[in-house]
Amino acid sequence: MGQRPSNLDKEVTLQHMQELYRKFASDCPSGNLHLHEFKKIFGINSKSTEEESAYMDNVFRSFDTNHDGHLDFMEYVAAIHLVLRGKLEDKLRWSFKVYDRNGNGCLDRQEVRHIVKIITKIKIHDNPDVSLDVDGICDRIFDSVDKNKDSQITLEEFMEGAEKDPWVLEQLKLDIGPCDWFIDRNEKKP
Repeated sequence: MGQRPSNLDKEVTLQHMQELYRKFASDCPSGNLHLHEFKKIFGINSKSTEEESAYMDNVFRSFDTNHDGHLDFMEYVAAIHLVLRGKLEDKLRWSFKVYDRNGNGCLDRQEVRHIVKIITKIKIHDNPDVSLDVDGICDRIFDSVDKNKDSQITLEEFMEGAEKDPWVLEQLKLDIGPCDWFIDRNEKKP
């Protein structure tokens, strides 16, 4: 599975990446990045929507690979690299991990609905013309992806479903223009 180019994403330069690393060093002199610091670095604050905050909670949890409640520098670097420069297959594996809130290796309807609802609300915030039919989206995802109809989506089903159906890919990947988002956030800095 190759990287699908996006016309919406701008190029994230080495300078942007270096700025993220500088932010880590200055904001986290202890070498550990906690959730509230993670949100601050990515521009989530009291003016952010509840959905944006919930999305970042899930993203943080997915990157905390040793589940110790913070990101060390290596977890942080791996996270930034994946989100900003990762291959589509790697992003889909990461997306699956974000969806899989209980970590059991399968997605149930509640887990998929939770993330689809968050993403849909973020998309509506950015574009009010987006439909909010979360249950319809979940039904279509399960109809397309859950091959054995056991009401669970495995990583294999998730990857195959995204590969075969562009609509499913757009619904499953958690790639809400991260390069654009990152560049825009940095251009708005004082």
